[in-house]
Amino acid sequence: MIISASYKTDIPTFYGEWFMNRLRAGHCKMVNPYNRRVIRVSLRRDTVEGIVFWTKNVGPFVKHLPEVRRRGFPFILQHAINGYPGALEQAVVDAPKAVEHLRRISDTFGPRVCVWRYDTIINSSLTPRECHLETFSRLAKSLEGATDEVVISFAHLYQKTLRNMEAAAREHGFTWSDPDEEWKQDLAAELAAIATAHRLRLTVCSQPQFIVPGCHGARCVDAGRLADVGGSPIKACLKGNREGCGCYEFRDIGEYDTCPHGCAYCYAVQNQALARARHKQHDPTGESLFPLPADVADPTRDDDQLGLFGDLA
Repeated sequence: MIISASYKTDIPTFYGEWFMNRLRAGHCKMVNPYNRRVIRVSLRRDTVEGIVFWTKNVGPFVKHLPEVRRRGFPFILQHAINGYPGALEQAVVDAPKAVEHLRRISDTFGPRVCVWRYDTIINSSLTPRECHLETFSRLAKSLEGATDEVVISFAHLYQKTLRNMEAAAREHGFTWSDPDEEWKQDLAAELAAIATAHRLRLTVCSQPQFIVPGCHGARCVDAGRLADVGGSPIKACLKGNREGCGCYEFRDIGEYDTCPHGCAYCYAVQNQALARARHKQHDPTGESLFPLPADVADPTRDDDQLGLFGDLA
């Protein structure tokens, strides 16, 4: 089993101490959003083949990575660096600092550990096409040699995303739009050319319609990369969690509405006030990311009693 930590929230930035406590204990608990049952997920080395960390600021977690490695877990870092203004990313570390962190990890653990994410791509009066090309080029140059892959995606405009984007636009006085497919394909091709010039392979996450010449399909949870990092094969098989997803089987241990970064375009936060409140309720010594809601069903069920993707929405 591969553990994802987590595309639902930023565990390395905000919940690193909790994660390490759970890794030492050998399990954590989470709630299945479909049936409201508590799931006990094993984090033992004999059941976990590798870990994929997702973050916008790995800085607070850097000190823990040597212990993760000492415990025998191969890991990959999926690190988003967009260089967006505060109106779109309220509390995200500035891009130069994020680049510094990523290069530091690459120097310590090798460039195969690190994957740069330039996502989600937002077309707005603050981030027009020319801004994306300039920012992407600058970041690609600064990350050359620290990683071999950059993942892009364009905004998935769920209802909660639309509400949050409109609220941010009203508050900060910018405009935004969802461009047509041709606009996105053309931009993907230009970004791919820039990436290639800096020895980066550009991949597209879960949006095969934008895989134009020069681009490839992303495997964000990648057993091959984990095998390279750990030096031994990974048994997980390909099983994306939605149409167009190229990931291998995994269990995500995060929870929605728990990330206080305040990104206007985030698909994982419907209510930013709730996310901040849950972060304040967080107990690093607890078994779950935040206190379990009163409406969850007991008793706790072991992870192996459920389908692998039973908690995904």
